[in-house]
Parts: sequence; C-alpha cells; structure tokens
Amino acid sequence: MAINLPIYKPGGSITLADPTVPLKYLLNPVHFLSLGFGSGLAPLAPGTFGTLMAVPLVWIMSGLPIEFYVLITLLAFSMGVYLCGATAKALGVHDHGAIVWDEIVGLMISMIAVPMTWQWMLAGFLLFRLFDIIKPWPIKWADRHLQGGFGIMFDDVLAGIFALLVLHSGLYLLT
Repeated sequence: MAINLPIYKPGGSITLADPTVPLKYLLNPVHFLSLGFGSGLAPLAPGTFGTLMAVPLVWIMSGLPIEFYVLITLLAFSMGVYLCGATAKALGVHDHGAIVWDEIVGLMISMIAVPMTWQWMLAGFLLFRLFDIIKPWPIKWADRHLQGGFGIMFDDVLAGIFALLVLHSGLYLLT
C-alpha cells in the first residue's frame, strides 16, 4: 500500500508527492527514523507533524545535563545525515516531504538551554517552524544548494539556530 503525500512547491502550490512512500518503509529502521516514526506520512504539513513528534523527546531530554543534551543533539544530527540521505536515495527524491528527522533535530537545537515550560516549548516550536517555512538567508541558500543527507539536515539546523538565538534573546530580555 502506498500513500500519496502532498508536498509544498515553491510558489505556493501543493501537489501530490511522487514517488509515493510505501508503508513497508516503516518496517526498515533507517526509514522509520528518517520518516519521524511515521509522523512524516501525515497527509498535510508533514514537517509540522515531524516537529510535533520531537516535542516529547525534547521535553525528556531537557532533564539531562546540558552537555548530554548537546551530545545527543550532535549524535542525532550525525545520524540524520545518513538516515535522511538513505531514505532520499531510496525514494529517488532529494528532501522528500515525508523525511522529517531534520525537523526533529531542528527542534532539539532550538531548545538548547531553554527553560522547559509549555510557553517556551510553544515559542520554540513556532519559531523553528517559522524559520523552517520562510527560510530567510542563509537557510534558503542551504536548502537550494546543499545536497544529500547533509543538505537535507543543514537547512533545519540553521532554522533551529535562528530559533535558538531568538529564544535566548527573549530569555536575556526577560531576566
């Protein structure tokens, strides 16, 4: 069984993904992870659903010492380069909309050393999604010019860093 996934195209149109993602991909651990534990198969806004999948993970990680949080985030990024690249290759589409491991890592980056309250999590979630969707420079440049698993991951790393900077600026101003 295959699922037709809508993908946002530059210019604002939404079209059905081609190729489709067979459900059997979820049986492969590499694809299961890169597809965000299945959240990337959401029929609309798979990136947002992938980011939502990251919320409980980030919440749990927030109880760790900062060194471990950052180490896990770096490991997740490193794994993501391989995971996303392998799934993109299997699907035959660079940065297929269903690949959302990069969104998971992006939220992890956004929330580094941010107090874990629902208000800060909501702010981090919204800021990360905003930067990931509007793609200001250099995020848009990275999205268009970097290829492979690294390219899939890096624009979301930048969006996460942008959100992190805004969150920490807010923390500074409020304390």
